[in-house]
Amino acid sequence: MPAFLAGLPPWLKYMAITVIPWIELRGAIPLAVQQAEQVYLPLILVSNLAIFWPGFYFLELVYHRIPEGSWLHRKLEGIRVKAHPLVEKYGVLGLAVFVAIPLPGTGAYSGTAAAWLLKMDPKKAFLGVSLGIFGAFFLVWGISAGVAAGVKLF
Repeated sequence: MPAFLAGLPPWLKYMAITVIPWIELRGAIPLAVQQAEQVYLPLILVSNLAIFWPGFYFLELVYHRIPEGSWLHRKLEGIRVKAHPLVEKYGVLGLAVFVAIPLPGTGAYSGTAAAWLLKMDPKKAFLGVSLGIFGAFFLVWGISAGVAAGVKLF
């Protein structure tokens, strides 16, 4: 665990981990399970859901200022390319599947960026991202709990 998180109260530690891009709940949930602090799981879920609205409107304000060809612009375009087939074919559910895949680069930030880049209606986009977050939450929690239970048995 990074040193800057070690001195924080547990609730703040999990919120901070959850809002770090590319880590999000995929890092916070296994840590909470490993630390036997599952009481913070609802906070992790709510913190991850809270990423959408600021992220969506932040892109609205700054995307046109990001230099074309820069690392960030290329990263955002990569997200658009990865999410487009799912969103094009399945709409809100495609966005939910994109967000729910428990791999780095497919969480709430990427789903929010994909929704904005693909010009989705904000309410529908929030629904898709939220469904994906719930899916990822239960998937990662289940895997983490299973691994923890397996470790305790041996």
